[in-house]
Amino acid sequence: MRKLAREHGIDTAALAAELGQDRVSEADVRRKMSSAAGAPSVGPDPWDVDHSAFGPGEAAELSRFEQLAAANLTASLRHIPAVTHHDRADMSAVEQFRKSLAGEAESRGVRLTALAFHVKALARAMRDFPRFNASLSADRKSLWLKHYLDIGIAVDTPNGLMVPVLRGCSDKGLWAIAGEIADLAGRAQERKIRPNEMGGAGMSITNLGGIGGRAFSPIVNPPEVAILGLTRASVEPVWDGDAFQPVLMCPLSLSYDHRVINGADAARFLSHYAGLLADPRKLLL
Repeated sequence: MRKLAREHGIDTAALAAELGQDRVSEADVRRKMSSAAGAPSVGPDPWDVDHSAFGPGEAAELSRFEQLAAANLTASLRHIPAVTHHDRADMSAVEQFRKSLAGEAESRGVRLTALAFHVKALARAMRDFPRFNASLSADRKSLWLKHYLDIGIAVDTPNGLMVPVLRGCSDKGLWAIAGEIADLAGRAQERKIRPNEMGGAGMSITNLGGIGGRAFSPIVNPPEVAILGLTRASVEPVWDGDAFQPVLMCPLSLSYDHRVINGADAARFLSHYAGLLADPRKLLL
C-alpha cells in the first residue's frame, strides 16, 4: 500500500488526516487515485497569486507539523457536519474554593487554575453522557464507546497548536490534574511531548480564557466527536428572581459532530456540565 502511494505521489499521513482516520488502507489510496484522475477542472487555484505584484513581502515556510495540522483541520470541516452550542457556567463557587486552596497550592508547588476544575467536570459529564466519549468507525456504521476518560488539552505553542492528552481523568484528583496540565503545557512549549501522549482522547478542551473573547466555534478534532471551547470568565449581572446579582460567568462553546450527537443532547450535556461547575461538590459524588 505504501509503495502504491509513493508511486502516485500520495502522502498517506495527509490522506489519513483528510479522511479523519488514524491510518489508511489500500482501498483509501486507490479511491484517492481515482478521485485525482477523474477530478473535473475547477479553474485557476485562488491561492496561486503573485503577491509581489501588489507590494513587498516575503515567503515563510509552514513547518511539517503545521502542514499536517492544516490537513487535519480541513478534513474535519470537509467531513464533519459540525454545530456549535453556546452556554455559560457560574464559576463563583469554583473560584471561591480555588482561592481557599491558595496556601496549599503554594506549599505543594502546584498552580491550581480553573482549567483543572473544567477537566474534572468534563470527565464527569462524559461519564454521564457516554455518546460524547466515543468515535465513529472508519465505515461510519458504528460507534466505539470508550470506557476510559482521557481529555486532550490544546496548547498554543510557537510551533503551532498541540493537543497532548491527559490520561485517566476520572481517577485523578484536582491536584494531580493541575500538575499534569502544567507539565504537559510546559513540555509542549519545548516540543518534548512524546508520541504516546498524543491521540486517543475522548474529547478535547481548547481554552482561550487567558487571551480573551466571548465565544467561538472550535473545530472538532477527529476521531473525537466533540470539543469544548472556553473563553474569558467575567462578572455579569444575573437575575435571581428578585434582583440582579454580580456572578462570575464563563462562556462555553461546544462543537459537536451532528451525525453522532443531536442538538437536544448537546444542550443537555452542556447544561449538566455547567451545573457541575456551579456546585463543584457534585464532582465528589
